[in-house]
Amino acid sequence: MTTKTALVTGASSGIGEATARKLQNLGFTVYGAARRTDRLKSLAADGVRPVAMDVTDDASMQSGIDQIIAETGRIDVLVNNAGYGSYGALEDVGIDEGRRQFEVNVFGAMRLAQLALPHMRAQRSGTIVNITSMGGKIYTPLGGWYHGTKFALEALSDCLRLEVKPLGIDVVVIEPGGIATEWGGIAADHVERTSGTGAYAPQAKAVAMSLRSEANGNRNSPPSVIANAIGKAVTASKPKTRYAVGFGAKPLITARGLLSDRKFDALISRAVGMPRN
Repeated sequence: MTTKTALVTGASSGIGEATARKLQNLGFTVYGAARRTDRLKSLAADGVRPVAMDVTDDASMQSGIDQIIAETGRIDVLVNNAGYGSYGALEDVGIDEGRRQFEVNVFGAMRLAQLALPHMRAQRSGTIVNITSMGGKIYTPLGGWYHGTKFALEALSDCLRLEVKPLGIDVVVIEPGGIATEWGGIAADHVERTSGTGAYAPQAKAVAMSLRSEANGNRNSPPSVIANAIGKAVTASKPKTRYAVGFGAKPLITARGLLSDRKFDALISRAVGMPRN
């Protein structure tokens, strides 16, 4: 039997690292991508193939796909995991930073899909897994650019799924809830740098405190729950279109569908400890 090949971006830590290990355990030849391959040493020591890739650099992405095809002749799974949270009041976040948030979280993922699809079409098979977030269905204050990217990736995934299904290719969305990674602490630092002073300082303090509380608490789910969901999706004959997994994902997404905008606003404001007028 031909060994299937998978590419996982953002593989240097957290969800990406756990996913690379999971897919390797399932028998895939796995390429773990990151901007700095020195951060992939532990994965490489365990047999995951490191590949240098910057999802904001087209030549880097093209080179990575070319390397995979040259070495294995195929690509069966693309896991678009690379991303970060650019938090801050919309008034405060510079437009260049907003563009970068979309470059990393959206355009990089879609460009890799474009590069992988010709090979998947030739095989008449393949799975593209886009890691969005419960933040692609709900919203929080001072997270506008981040949520914008995740909402966009949800919509793009839906359109892509319809386009490639007749070609034998699946598109799956993974919507993580609270996951025990470094993401929350980084987002908290970002919101303080961006909006820690000025008109939005009280909100920034509350949001940063909430992000750090979640990051330092023990309620968040381990990255393995996301890796397991991805493993299940890419080995299923008919994967679900969406997997909402991890702390808070299903209840919050359900609440968004049930509550009015104003009631959901109040729920989220209370949850993050927003100051009142």
